[in-house]
Amino acid sequence: MTENNTNTDFRSILELLKSHPGQLLETDVLVDPNAELSGVYRHVGAAGTVMRPTRIGPMMIFNNVKGHEGARVAIGVLASRERVGIMLGCDPKRLGFLLKDAVANAIAPITVAADKAVCQEVVHLASEPGFDIRKLLPAPTNTTEDAGPYVTMGMCYASDPETGESDVTIHRLCLQSADEISMYFVPGARHLTVFREKAEKAGKPLPISISIGVDPAAEIAACFEPPTTPLGFNELSIAGGIRKRPVELVQCLTIDEKAIANAEYVIEGELIPGVRVREDQNTNTGKAMPEFPGYTGGAVAELPVIKVTAITHRTDPIMQTVIGPSEEHVNLAGIPTEASILGMVEQAMPGRLLNVYSHSSGGGKYMAVMQFKKTVPSDEGRQRQAALLAFSAFSELKHVVLVDEDVDPFDSNDVLWSLNTRYQGDIDTIFIPGVRCHPLDPSQSPEYNPALRDKGISCKTIFDCTVPFKLKDKFKRAEFMDVDPAKWAPSLFETK
Repeated sequence: MTENNTNTDFRSILELLKSHPGQLLETDVLVDPNAELSGVYRHVGAAGTVMRPTRIGPMMIFNNVKGHEGARVAIGVLASRERVGIMLGCDPKRLGFLLKDAVANAIAPITVAADKAVCQEVVHLASEPGFDIRKLLPAPTNTTEDAGPYVTMGMCYASDPETGESDVTIHRLCLQSADEISMYFVPGARHLTVFREKAEKAGKPLPISISIGVDPAAEIAACFEPPTTPLGFNELSIAGGIRKRPVELVQCLTIDEKAIANAEYVIEGELIPGVRVREDQNTNTGKAMPEFPGYTGGAVAELPVIKVTAITHRTDPIMQTVIGPSEEHVNLAGIPTEASILGMVEQAMPGRLLNVYSHSSGGGKYMAVMQFKKTVPSDEGRQRQAALLAFSAFSELKHVVLVDEDVDPFDSNDVLWSLNTRYQGDIDTIFIPGVRCHPLDPSQSPEYNPALRDKGISCKTIFDCTVPFKLKDKFKRAEFMDVDPAKWAPSLFETK
């Protein structure tokens, strides 16, 4: 695959996908955004940790959305690793390396004039009569139990009130009223969390923009975390590194902040200090929405509130959304995780870690399969050191499976073959108990395991399925004749 650095807005990405058979499906059939839209896509292409039956399939565009005439909804844009590879111009199995290099060669975003910002073609001000974000935004619900309509692919952009340094992340955003949105912050010192806490301590609102429908390079870049991207590192610069050109921002109209200039939608607003809202105040279901582990998250009793000041959008805008536990989350969270692990291990032991796959069953966060090559006797044991580095590179990682160079980390059957023929539980399992992980794993609670001191603490585990170096000659796979099968089966192996 050749590099593709020209498709840096959402619509050019869609045109690119239309040129690849089986990657994009459009429908004009009326769909209800309340649970029905996600219910349809669950069967078409959600995959990930979504309840079966589901599958990897094309992304979809719904052109006829109930209650939102003239608006369209796109879903599943990143719900296939192959599709991500197409959009980023990269072999799907090398995406982690692409992002690792983009971090090392980051290009800072730039600001363009308002007349170049298609995201402001249409403007709706909160001061205007009848302003209602629930009517302006065709935000779906994943299930009938959701706390409300959610913006699930919003690029939240804000700045440190003390240093002026800016950053972008993706958060769970529930539409609560005509001009209010609740914002969920995963516990931990992530960048926007720090910005919000500083502003709130000073008793000041924090300006924030939410850009929806942007270049997938920016969406994936936004999912990097410390230590790969420490406080003060603007992750939009990684998108610049991917595309080898800066992301273009524009000054917002009603707040002192910037937004992505070619976004389909932009929400402008302020996080209000000292104001909290119950996430499910409009439904009383006790539920929020389905999250990446495959379970529906509980509604949070008190969440910070964004007071919306304006919504701007392109003419005939396209809302982008995602099913919480779908393969889309796997790629959004997992590929940056792979890049972080590759970077950390390469610094410590160059050339030994061949590849990493943040496995779909862990939602891109909980499980990594690491392909490690031992070349000399002293490499024995280094594979486990690499696993420990992986836990350092990505704190929310729970399980690491180590495999040899002849095992494809992206092929689950091959990984399980390694587990069954190169692993003995009593000597090849390494437990690391009592370590902070991710609070959305329901097994990480004192109720599940009384030995755990707090919710979100886990026993991290390494499954070492690598052959001991001194026994490598005894574990050679059966070798077959190396032929080009296209001569006999051209329809299956024709060059793409």
